[in-house]
Amino acid sequence: MKIQGQIVDIINRRIYSGEVTVVNGKIKEIVEKEHSVQQFIMPGFVDAHIHIESSMLVPSEFARIAVLHGTVGTISDPHEIANVLGKEGVYYMIQNSKEVPLKFHFGAPSCVPATTFETAGAVIDSEDIKELLTSSDIHYLAEMMNYPGVLFDDAEVLKKIEWAKYFKKPVDGHAPGLRGESLQKYINAGITTDHECFTYDEAAEKLSLGMKVIIREGSAAKNFEALIDLLPDNYENMMFCSDDKHPDDLIVGHINTLCARAIAKGMDVFKVLQAACVNPVRHYAMNVGLLQENDAADFIVVENLTDFKVSQTYINGELVAENGVSNVKKVLFDCPNNFNINAKQMSDFEVLSSASIIRVIEALEGQLITNEIHHKSLVQDGKLVSDVENDILKMAVVNRYEDTKPAIAFIKNFGLKKGAIASSVAHDCHNIVVVGTSDEEICKAVNILVANKGGVCAVNGDEQKVLSLPVAGIMSNKDGWETGRLYQEIDALAKEFGSQLKAPFMTLSFMALLVIPDLKLSDKGLFSGNSFSFVDLEVK
Repeated sequence: MKIQGQIVDIINRRIYSGEVTVVNGKIKEIVEKEHSVQQFIMPGFVDAHIHIESSMLVPSEFARIAVLHGTVGTISDPHEIANVLGKEGVYYMIQNSKEVPLKFHFGAPSCVPATTFETAGAVIDSEDIKELLTSSDIHYLAEMMNYPGVLFDDAEVLKKIEWAKYFKKPVDGHAPGLRGESLQKYINAGITTDHECFTYDEAAEKLSLGMKVIIREGSAAKNFEALIDLLPDNYENMMFCSDDKHPDDLIVGHINTLCARAIAKGMDVFKVLQAACVNPVRHYAMNVGLLQENDAADFIVVENLTDFKVSQTYINGELVAENGVSNVKKVLFDCPNNFNINAKQMSDFEVLSSASIIRVIEALEGQLITNEIHHKSLVQDGKLVSDVENDILKMAVVNRYEDTKPAIAFIKNFGLKKGAIASSVAHDCHNIVVVGTSDEEICKAVNILVANKGGVCAVNGDEQKVLSLPVAGIMSNKDGWETGRLYQEIDALAKEFGSQLKAPFMTLSFMALLVIPDLKLSDKGLFSGNSFSFVDLEVK
């Protein structure tokens, strides 16, 4: 196969008229050649950190959409399914990914569960990490979220890192807001990246200490604008990622959209593309070609170098997408699950209290971090209830692995005026998380997910929509485009109920993520990420 165009040689920082010859899935030759073809041929995009599960799609379905945007590889942390199904969940993701051409590079989930302050469906200890890292299908130790464990020399945490060093595989970081001496100790442990920076100064400090900073722009956490100005001077040590990408957003775009935004800011195209295409391949030793002779023929054809509209995507010389049509075939897959609870009663969500002031989680648009605020409570008949007028809504986390009493908190900025929304995509343990305007609606939403053994739903009286997620309670068994459409409908219904958040379900999914400060809710209670301890709902 021969293909002509303007060759974008990122490594040598030049663009020239040429021709690429592909033989047996590899690039045999790239030659300069005069012709009139104006399309651009360049290396494919790589998402440097993503949880495929957060797209609500299994890897094979994710691939069918991602290739349309020029994505040829991912650095994928199967942390979400591991929290539900343990090592078997990791192997499930690997097996399914091998059914399609896209080059998924999975890591060994380092924190399952992320903390001891929540209930997960499985545990992955240091011996399990050793087993996983022996596999050629496992390319790195995934994000070390338990940064307190690193800082306080937790033996089990350090064993996991040592196994990664032993097998000469990189260690990914996860340390939002970590600075100074604590950051230096974290880095000295052998941790090489961080995708959790949310301020310019934090990212600049991490870069200055030798860390690689990954700019994240997902469906909920959006740090592109805060960090992108660091790229021109640090392009050799930066990458792009989505981290968590819901299906409707994936249909619209992927890493290509971040490149377009950076170029729109006047940034050098070679610096932008080095972050998007080259750096992940080199850092993680990926088996992804970089448009060099003898490389795997992984490349894309784009109309221009401003909006990066993809005309064709090739992986190992195979044309996997062309002009908006995916050539990746749909494959059959199993639906393992781990949902073991019965329906709840409305009384399970009642909180007897006469407290006048309560702790409230303040959700922030486009951020995973939250604030702790104190607010006057609304008490009716001796029970704490949602204060819809002041947008202080009741929230619950329901253990999906065993029947226990739900944990209750209150949250601000979801803005619902009626009904409730619920999801079993709830990082990291994927218990059910729900926010609603009344105990009745909260209970109804939870029971819909129990009946479906996982999903996302919005409900108000007799009006309801649900997207069932039977694969581990976090992924759909439907076509990727249908999943995206159904998700959009539920998202729209949540906004019809009053939510002003751009991505209410994605934001909801992070309200149980204890390792991101400050105030969060696990199935065991209200938790402060700053003090790393449980706190009372009532303010004495």
